[in-house]
Amino acid sequence: MPRKALVSLWFESGADHAARFYAETFPDTSLDAVHRAPADFPSGKAGDVLSVEFTVMGIPCIGIEGGPAFRQSEAFSFQIATDTQEETDRYWNAIVGNGGQESQCGWCKDRWGLSWQITPRALTEAMASPDRAAAKRAMEAMLTMKKIDIAAIEAAVAG
Repeated sequence: MPRKALVSLWFESGADHAARFYAETFPDTSLDAVHRAPADFPSGKAGDVLSVEFTVMGIPCIGIEGGPAFRQSEAFSFQIATDTQEETDRYWNAIVGNGGQESQCGWCKDRWGLSWQITPRALTEAMASPDRAAAKRAMEAMLTMKKIDIAAIEAAVAG
């Protein structure tokens, strides 16, 4: 059955490379189809990638090869929940180490400009704690971090 809704992402170029990278990095992720131009067109040649269909951790997406008219921004990001520091480190290092860049509070960008939030469940749970003082300490600790350090969050919660 054809998908009724997709997350549509604009790439200047390299949407197929991005989708392959995501498939190599995240579970339940795949490059599903590459659509190429059947003929020359004003900004390209026959055979150029026009769009790619891919899935990121079960979320159906389409990547449009649109050129430089629009840029990615933090207004859209994938948030990836992690269970361990090893998993947090693996995803963070894969994105940042492949030409991406670090940001604050668990955010980073991949080399194509797409934003990711690598968010340990320990942080999410600490921020939602009914112990508001512990939640405040967790938030204050997070605000000092780029990649989230689970042990430091847990220490902040403990006081």
